[in-house]
Amino acid sequence: MGMVCAILLLCSMVIAMPIVRGIDESPQAVAKWFEDLPQMKEKVTKLHFYFHEQVSGKNPTAVKVAYTNTTFQSPTFFGLVVVIDDALTVGPEPNSTIIGRAQGMYESADLVDPVAEMSLSFVFTTGAYNGSTLSLLGRNAVLHTYREMPIVGGSGVFRLARGIATAKTYWFNATTGDAIVEYNVVVLHY
Repeated sequence: MGMVCAILLLCSMVIAMPIVRGIDESPQAVAKWFEDLPQMKEKVTKLHFYFHEQVSGKNPTAVKVAYTNTTFQSPTFFGLVVVIDDALTVGPEPNSTIIGRAQGMYESADLVDPVAEMSLSFVFTTGAYNGSTLSLLGRNAVLHTYREMPIVGGSGVFRLARGIATAKTYWFNATTGDAIVEYNVVVLHY
């Protein structure tokens, strides 16, 4: 019963909230967009931002939602599933301007190396990309200096996006698990 009430409350909040976006997402507008696609020119967009993951404190942005009875005996936390709603900012500073959120999940998916299999959306909330998203799906070998992960789609300004996100750890607190990760993203889209 509690879950049903939470879902109904969330749905009513979403319906009641005004949506401020520059992209018409109605079925008719999307169909028209696809009709015009043959005349459109493909663009390259480069983005640079920082991903702030807070595991510790009163308001974590990353929470463990599932694990096995052997997860915490594993050197790689194999089987751990984490859901995130991390801030995306212009700079690495904690008080830097927020441009969006990284929302989704990752799981420890390697028995030998610390690897996060990531499935998330970069949700842009300001500027020219407000209301648009990019979808990332890929393997994040967290101990590598640079990690390349595919961008497999997008919405809004980034419809039919495809590209690469390169991540580099900017800061990591081994005690708390909090981290700041620098992202460079290059996408093709129309």
